Amino acid sequence: MHTMIDAERGIISREIFVSPHCYREELEKLFTRAWLFIGHESQIPDPGDFFVSRMGEESVILCRDAQGAVHVFLNSCRHRGMKVCRYEQGNTSLFVCPYHSWSYTTDGRLQGVPLYRALYEGTLNREEWSLIEVPKLALYHGTVWASWDPQAPDFLDYMGDAREHLDHVVDCRDGRPGGAEVIGVHKWVFPSNWKFAAENFLGDTYHNPSHRSVDMIGMGPSGQRGASSRRDNEYAGGQRFWVGFPQGHGLTGALMPADTDYVSTYLHHPIVDEYFRHCFHERKRRLGEKARILPLVGTFFPNASYHGRQPRGICVWHPHGPTETEGWRFFLVDADAPAEVKDVLRRYYMRYSGPAGMTEQDDMENWLYATAASKGTIARRYPLNYQMSMGAYQTNDPIPGDVSLQITDQTPRNYYRVYRSYLESAPWDVLIGCPSMRAAAE
Repeated sequence: MHTMIDAERGIISREIFVSPHCYREELEKLFTRAWLFIGHESQIPDPGDFFVSRMGEESVILCRDAQGAVHVFLNSCRHRGMKVCRYEQGNTSLFVCPYHSWSYTTDGRLQGVPLYRALYEGTLNREEWSLIEVPKLALYHGTVWASWDPQAPDFLDYMGDAREHLDHVVDCRDGRPGGAEVIGVHKWVFPSNWKFAAENFLGDTYHNPSHRSVDMIGMGPSGQRGASSRRDNEYAGGQRFWVGFPQGHGLTGALMPADTDYVSTYLHHPIVDEYFRHCFHERKRRLGEKARILPLVGTFFPNASYHGRQPRGICVWHPHGPTETEGWRFFLVDADAPAEVKDVLRRYYMRYSGPAGMTEQDDMENWLYATAASKGTIARRYPLNYQMSMGAYQTNDPIPGDVSLQITDQTPRNYYRVYRSYLESAPWDVLIGCPSMRAAAE
C-alpha cells in the first residue's frame, strides 16, 4: 500500500479507485473496523420501529426493541442467510424470514422455528442462534454509529476533536444539544468509487468552478433571486478554514467575526425569518466564542460526510464495488421548528442535493469521469497529485484540530494516510495515537 499512497509527498495511485484487490481489502480491513454512521434515533422513535441501513456492502437493521433499547443487527437469517427484513422502515414485533419462517424478536432473539419439536428439539439451542448484533454501538446527540470490531476505541475517542464540528451539524440551530430529526433520505446509485465522494467533502473548495452555473442562478434556501450563490450568503465576512484530525476526519468551515449580526434573508417568509433570527442570537448566547464557527462540509472517516447548515444533513457513501457507489443523504431539521421552516428547507434540500439536485449533479459528473478515467491502461500508470498547500496548517482557537487558512490538500493527504494504515492492518493504538499531521508531514 505504501507504493500506492505516498501521503507525505502528496502522490496517490489511481489504482486505489479502481482495483478489485484494494476494494476487497477495504471490505475486510476498513468497513469491519471503523465506526460507521447507521442512522438517526428520530427514524425509530417508538418500540418496534426499524430502519434498514448499511455497513459496507452488508444490510443491517437499526431497531428499537419492546423495552426501548436501540440495536443494530445483521439483516440475515441464521438458518440460510435470507434477509429477515426487506422493507426500508416500519414497525414490527417480529422479523420473519420469508424463506423458512424463522422469526426473531426486536431484541434479536430467535423465537419461532416451524416444526421445532418434530425437527429440532434437543438439537437446536435458540439462545445460540439469535440475530448477529453489532458489538459496538454509540448514540450521540440523536445520531447512531456502530462498529463490527469489539476492540474499536470508544466512539468519542474515535471522533477526537472532530466531535465539536459534528455538534455544529446535529445540534439544534439555537445551540441546544441534539434535537434534530430526519425529514427524508435520498438514495441513489452512481458509477464512481466511493472515496471520490468522501474526499470531495473533506474541504475541496478548489472545485468550485464546477458549480459556476448554479451559483449564477442563485438558489439559496430563501429562494431569493440575485443572491449569486447556491446558498444564502451566511458565510460572508468569515475567515475560511480547513481542518484535519489524526483519525482521518477532515472539513472546512468559516470563523465569523465576533461582532457578526443576523441579516434578514427570508423577507417573504416572516415566520421563517423570525425563527432563524431567534436561533442566531440563542446560539451566540449558548455557545459563546464557539458560536463563531459555522460548519460548511466535512467527512468523518471513512464514509460519512455532511453539509453543516445549507443544506443540513449527513451523507453516507456506501460501496457497491470498486467503481459503483450508493449515496444516502439524511436531511436534518430541528424537530421543533415551525412547519413553515421545515417546508422551506425541504424544498431547498431537493433543489440542492441528491440525484436531482443541481449542485450534486455537478459533483457526480466529476466523480464519474474521474473514476472512468482511472480505468485506462495508460492513465493507471500515472498517479494523482495531492500536493496543494504542503505544510500550511496551524492551531487556531477556538477551532479544534490542525487548521489551514488557505485551500489545501492536507485533509485528503491525512485521510489517505489513515486509510493506508487500516489496509496495512495497523493496530488501534497506532491509528488513534498516531503522530499529528504536522509531524507526519515533516
